[in-house]
Amino acid sequence: MSAPRSSTHGSIRVPPPLHELEAEVMEAVWERGEASVREVMRALNAGTDRERAYTTIMTIMARLGGKGLLERRRQGKTDLYSPRYTRDQYADLRARAELDSIVDQFGELALAHIARQWAGLDPQRRRALQRLARET
Repeated sequence: MSAPRSSTHGSIRVPPPLHELEAEVMEAVWERGEASVREVMRALNAGTDRERAYTTIMTIMARLGGKGLLERRRQGKTDLYSPRYTRDQYADLRARAELDSIVDQFGELALAHIARQWAGLDPQRRRALQRLARET
């Protein structure tokens, strides 16, 4: 079964969820802003006994490009990849999509659980979350 493609949230394209190695690759690219396959491979292999092959990282980065998460540009003989979304933009879009999916699937029951969680928060945290909700 293939990985889910991006969906839309209103007019916004929602990026797909990341698998474990995809998440590691994205973290390496987010940290650098732009990176080659070799740079990402070195970052992921640093300080680990489980080295990943260049071709594995290249395949993952190409797939992330196909999923709309990475953009590629050519510099000489090297492909450089940069994230299409910031880490925060990605997290925001995924959180919205996941919550929408849960509410679609479980309806009022999901909302009741969210309300229960909200009621259990201390007032300072609720104010912080209200500010965050206004900003996003």
